Amino acid sequence: MKRIALISALVAVSCTPSPERQMDRLLSPLFPSSEPGAAVLVMKGDQVIFDKGYGLANLETGASIDGNTAFNIASVSKQFTAVAVLQLVEEGKISLEDPVSMYFPEFESDIWKEIQLKHLLSHSSGVPDERGYLSREEKIEGDEALATEYLKTLDHRNFAPGTNYEYINPTFVLLGQLVERVSRQAFTDYVQEHVFKPAGMERTVYFDRNAQDPQAAHGYEYADVSDMPEERTAVERPKGPHAWYEYDYGEETFFATRPDGGIYTSTHEFVQWENALRKGSVLSNELLQEAMTPHIQVSDSPWSLYQNRPHTWYGYGWFIESAHDGGPRRIYHTGDNGGFKILAVRYPEEDALLLIFANRADWDRYEVMKDIESIIFQ
Repeated sequence: MKRIALISALVAVSCTPSPERQMDRLLSPLFPSSEPGAAVLVMKGDQVIFDKGYGLANLETGASIDGNTAFNIASVSKQFTAVAVLQLVEEGKISLEDPVSMYFPEFESDIWKEIQLKHLLSHSSGVPDERGYLSREEKIEGDEALATEYLKTLDHRNFAPGTNYEYINPTFVLLGQLVERVSRQAFTDYVQEHVFKPAGMERTVYFDRNAQDPQAAHGYEYADVSDMPEERTAVERPKGPHAWYEYDYGEETFFATRPDGGIYTSTHEFVQWENALRKGSVLSNELLQEAMTPHIQVSDSPWSLYQNRPHTWYGYGWFIESAHDGGPRRIYHTGDNGGFKILAVRYPEEDALLLIFANRADWDRYEVMKDIESIIFQ
């Protein structure tokens, strides 16, 4: 009987698909080969254990997605801005406790004397997003100066600095301007020299309306998603006539500012970033851990719904979700811009990284993440 049981167990093991095969079975239906898709990569330790592209980067040319395809990673870009700021802290040029007014004396209100740089980094400044109405041209052509113009005369906050979480983009744009004022370099030049280059990210760039990469993926949508919830599954496609159409720069929904979300990079290049963070090539381990430490609670915030999930905090450029219900601790960021939908997750205890860079938005990011975790951490 023991021999029969052993043989049965061996047969069962031999019939179990490999993790790579299980991942492929999960992802192939989500990202069909003839539609916009995604690049997916998993790294454990220093080994990439899954690396595959699905679907098309460009519907017009038929170019396929792979690990070298560049995507707009949207708000995942914020961690690069945070590292740039923390480099200046490391050099002693600024302090996280410095008031914003020290660097932006033209800001009229006294509220900026109480808001510190660390509050901007953690989305806990209390500064509201009151950019107001923008015309179609302003939405498409708008730059960093336009995004922060209202801050000069802003005279109120939603809450006292450091007491609550409200995710807004203009304050991260302001951090980019801080880097410029302190370093005396254009923000993109500073990051290229001090962040991308030492990380070995040779093909990573910021969005440039005058020099767009013809090899980069386009973002696509299936229908108007102006009222789309943050997470939407593929079965929730709208009824009636519809077709894929380009949904990136040139449409109102694509934000062209850079410190808050302007990076174009690939999953392969992002692995270089992960390795640089692990090795301390761009930032000391002490300050990196400070950035990945919970600073403000996201869960149940009355001011923002973005990633407002249980057990979730924000550090400096990263969300931190504590381990619960048997799941892993996650240090991550998401990104959404036009048709791009991005996920980058670090798993400190498992020494792992998960990347899903997609140029379509009709998939449930959180559920797909959990499905992949159940495979790679089984």
